[in-house]
Formats: sequence, C-alpha cells, structure tokens
Amino acid sequence: MRRYKRTLVAVALATTVVAGTAGWASGNAQEAVTGPPPGSSAWRAEGLPDPAATTPEQVAYFFAGLSQDRRQDLARRHPLVVGNLDGAPVELRYEANSRAAKAEGFDRLAKPGRQILAFDPRGRAQVAEVYGDLGKAEHVAVVVPGSDIDARTFDRTNDVYGTPAGMAKSLYDSTKSHRTAVIAWAGYTTPVGVGVDAATGDLAEAGAERLARLTDGLDATGAPDPAVFCHSYGSVVCGLAAPRLDAADVVALGSPGMRVASVDDMRTDARVWAAKDPSDWISKVPNVEFAGLGHGTDPTEPAFGARRVPADDAEGHTGYFAPGTESLRTFAAITVGEL
Repeated sequence: MRRYKRTLVAVALATTVVAGTAGWASGNAQEAVTGPPPGSSAWRAEGLPDPAATTPEQVAYFFAGLSQDRRQDLARRHPLVVGNLDGAPVELRYEANSRAAKAEGFDRLAKPGRQILAFDPRGRAQVAEVYGDLGKAEHVAVVVPGSDIDARTFDRTNDVYGTPAGMAKSLYDSTKSHRTAVIAWAGYTTPVGVGVDAATGDLAEAGAERLARLTDGLDATGAPDPAVFCHSYGSVVCGLAAPRLDAADVVALGSPGMRVASVDDMRTDARVWAAKDPSDWISKVPNVEFAGLGHGTDPTEPAFGARRVPADDAEGHTGYFAPGTESLRTFAAITVGEL
C-alpha cells in the first residue's frame, strides 16, 4: 500500500513537469502542427511532387533535375512549400523562407544574412536557422529545444542559452574552425508551461516525425550525419525519434526522461550521451512513467547506459551552452568527432 501511494504521489508530481526553459507557470494545451506545409494544395495542383508523400531523397532528385530559373520560379511562387521541403537545396530554402517570413510579418527572420532553413507560420509558428555553411560543413549539429519555444521566443534576448538560437550560436562559435554548421531547430509544437502537454509524449511524438525527416533531408543533400543536442522536453522528442534518426550522436541535457528505459531501448546506432548539472531543477521531476504521464528513466543514471557529459559548472536548467563551461567544451568535442 505504501508503495502504491508513493507511485500516486510521483505521478501527481510528474504532471508538473516543466520540460522547457520558462520556469514554473500554468500550462496551456497545444495542438501539434502536422502534415504538409501551407500552400501544398496549390503546389500539387501544378502536378508537382506531393510534399506529404515524397521522401527527402525524392525531393533532392526532383530539384536536381530543374534549371536554376525553374527553381527560382518555384521558390518565388510557392515559398512556404519550397522553404519547408527537406531535401530541397538549402540556399533555395533560405531564399524562400526569407520571402515567406517577411510576408507573414516576421521581419526579423527575413533580415539579410539569416539562414532560415524552415518557417511554418501555423499555430505559434515554427522556425529553424543554420549557423555556418551547411553545404560545405564537415560536421553538423542540431539543437532541439524544450517547452515555451516558438518563432517568437526562438531568439529572445533574455535567458539566451535557453533558446535554440542562443544554444546553436554558442556551439557554432566553439566549433566553427572545424568547418561546422549548427542548426537551431524549433520545428515542432512545444508545450507551454506546466500542464499535461509537458508531462505526456503527444507533442513529442509529432515532433519526432519532423525531426527524423529533417535528418533524412540532411542526408539527401549530402550533409554529414549530425550530432543532435536535445534539451529538456526536446530530449523526449529525441528519445521517440531515435530509431528513425539519421544521427551520429544523440545528447540529452537537462532531461526529464526520454520515454525509454535504456540506451538499448532507443534502438539507435548513434552514440548516446547525457548531461545534468547539480543545480538543474529538472532533478526535482520524478523519473516515472505511469498511465502516459512522466517520461521515465533519468538518462544520466548509470543503468540507462548513456555516456556522461561533465556539467558540474553549468548553472541551472539553461546553462549547458554557456561559454567557458565544461559541458559546452564537451559538446563541441562531440560535434567535431574528437570524442
């Protein structure tokens, strides 16, 4: 009976998982953005490849057979489709997304020099940005954020290293001498604050599909297999995506659990790493999974089987990518293959 009561208490606490970066706040139910990008109906009406049914490899093959003028014409007339097609030429996607972001009122994303790899204005809006030259990179990393992240908070100026843009830029600055490209990927609907969304895997399941397609797209365009850095609720996304993820490394940091009991259960050929600093409040989240609530085993537990990333000098839940930390130095070494 006592064990049963402890389980109920743990489950109750698990519903208060804050899987992202905004701290303790009330949660709001979110509906995952899924399916092909906006504008797909008009695209299909021209007899063009169905974005919902065409693989990134097929997308790459399709664009390889087009003239430059034809590519530019499609990007101009169908920016939201071209900009979100994994497997399409990355420079063309940058152009298309700059046009789409400006048209949708996201002027800061359309500023010259920004390399927006994906932009979807639906819901709270999603975005991915590249730091470095993805076409020539010898090493690639992807940063997957946790809760409370969307196109408007993607590159906020407060709590910088709790944002995908801040984490990615810090990692890029630490690795750019090695011809590295880093993708800040806020390409899924994240939970908002505390609530059922943060304590369950529904949004993560939808995100996992999109993340797997991203890595397939990188492969289709000739990029090296990435190191994928998964922060907080983003590690739930990565845990569910792992069997389909074309990645060299998967790194969970500040994780509430990955919805698997061990590295073996992830069914991945990637090396799996985990980091948690002593001051991270995520340690207060019970590592249980019961009736769909909670995310299971702490990836930093020895029994999980992940390689441990030192993080004692990181501060709080969003300090892992702060310059000068041992965790950032280790992340950089993982990215460039020095570990």
